[in-house]
Amino acid sequence: MQTKRVCLWSGPRNVSTALMYAFAQRSDTQVIDEPLYGHYLHRKYGADAANSTHPGTAEVLASMSTDAPVVIRDVILAPCDKPLLFMKQMAHHLIDIDLSFLQQTYNVFLIRDPREMLPSLTKVIGTPTLADTGLRTQHDLLVSLRAAGQSPPILDAQLLLEDPRGVLSQLCKRLGLRFESTMLSWEAGGNPADGVWAPYWYNNVHRSTGFAPYRPKSEPFPAALTEVLSVCLQYYEVLRADAIC
Repeated sequence: MQTKRVCLWSGPRNVSTALMYAFAQRSDTQVIDEPLYGHYLHRKYGADAANSTHPGTAEVLASMSTDAPVVIRDVILAPCDKPLLFMKQMAHHLIDIDLSFLQQTYNVFLIRDPREMLPSLTKVIGTPTLADTGLRTQHDLLVSLRAAGQSPPILDAQLLLEDPRGVLSQLCKRLGLRFESTMLSWEAGGNPADGVWAPYWYNNVHRSTGFAPYRPKSEPFPAALTEVLSVCLQYYEVLRADAIC
């Protein structure tokens, strides 16, 4: 059986976990949660894990391989007994990695307006940098994949929440999949595929049973994030121009 491998390249706080849960409801799919997270934390913090801004860093490092080539071989490209393997990935995890494996995967991008994403991210890791958002990496990766002949679908979190059925139907069509209505709901309480970091990041989605209706942020935007916002918006607007709607 030939398995279709889909990598979702997202940034943090982009409803990526909800999208993973949606694919987990499909009858033909196995999902994997952020297989390169351990590699990223190891490369970024090394022996200084105690000073990581990511909650639960020690738990993450102890729970999974920190060697990207091993993860690519034994997880991302490993044999799978399902027709579809959906991997939720964070774009900023791609540190010092040979990206040639992406020629063997279908690649999808998930973005979110940084005016909404940045304030949400501060609640978990403090003051984020551009690198923490993954937006520049997403932009550069998209350019690279297109140059290699791929045409990755781009999803915008707001548009996804406003019309889950419509956006997911179009995504499935782009991936050569049939849409299944089971993707629109799930049981509250989490998914067995969740990484050990779930208690720190997934509280909202664990309480959900489907995609929450889109509600714009009402709180004032933090002044301390204005500078990083201006840079994030440049990348976001380029990516959003081709988003499925």
